[in-house]
Amino acid sequence: MKTSHEFPADYSPSPGTSRSAEVPSEWAGWRFDAVLAKLFPEHSRSRLQGWLKDGLIRLDGAEVEAKRKVYGGERIEFTAAPVPFARDAAAGFAGGITSADLAEDIALAVVFEDEALIVIDKPAGLVVHPGNGNASGTLLNALLHHAPQLAGIPRAGIVHRLDKDTSGLLVVAKTLTAQTDLVRQMQARSVRRHYLALALGTVERDGTVDAPLGRHAVQRTKMAIVRAGGKEARTHYAVLERFARATLLECRLETGRTHQIRVHLASIKHPLAGDPVYGKSKSGDARLDAFPRQALHAWKLALRHPATAGEMAWESPLPADFAQLLESLRA
Repeated sequence: MKTSHEFPADYSPSPGTSRSAEVPSEWAGWRFDAVLAKLFPEHSRSRLQGWLKDGLIRLDGAEVEAKRKVYGGERIEFTAAPVPFARDAAAGFAGGITSADLAEDIALAVVFEDEALIVIDKPAGLVVHPGNGNASGTLLNALLHHAPQLAGIPRAGIVHRLDKDTSGLLVVAKTLTAQTDLVRQMQARSVRRHYLALALGTVERDGTVDAPLGRHAVQRTKMAIVRAGGKEARTHYAVLERFARATLLECRLETGRTHQIRVHLASIKHPLAGDPVYGKSKSGDARLDAFPRQALHAWKLALRHPATAGEMAWESPLPADFAQLLESLRA
């Protein structure tokens, strides 16, 4: 079956860019949305559906429904458009606020950057997304200043998050195509994320926590293990070093739920040192009790490059506060 089309394989339409393609005759009888998904696999079905509903994709010059059957030979006219910024990337902001209003000159530790990706080494204390109580000063604000074109990408290209007080590596997509590819890699669990975690107590052996997560039934800002209706969550951990009252672990995420490592380790009675939400108030070691944040660092990140398909990996050194705490425990 002929599956070629007029767009180059790495085509990523920019906002306002128009192109056209012809429906292959072999696809007669297909639904229009299935044709779009086949011709433009670099975009998610939901994004294509949105553009179709907005009248940005036409068949022989006419707006048609997704379920419309094609005959073959029709002309598709395609105009890409960004998701309205105030509605998507900065949900919660009043209408009319633009990406220029949100861009802030905040220094970023850029580990890697090309036309498709930015890999950031996020410091502890930096919030990833604007939200209640954090209307500015976030990673998203910094990204919009660093790369203004990210205003045309949902959530400014951010495809996964780190908690405010978790440090380490985070990847951002610079194009719609790259974002769709990275989201699919996340869904396929092929993105490899390894963390260094300092857990209280003595962890005797390596293990896995396989427990679904959801919102806490009472404290809605917290997550909890929710057996009925929770989302699948799996964390693998390995012992790297033991101290008198804590254990340094390497944690590997198989899923990426909110607060996953923090909740999972707390569930096995080894909460993170310094965790004010899921940790114990006293550990018996003043150095651990005084640590001002959860001792969690996104150490390693590996993925397939969306454009080249080559395997790429990065590693982030421990931030000074975490490293100093470990040195103190060793001493």
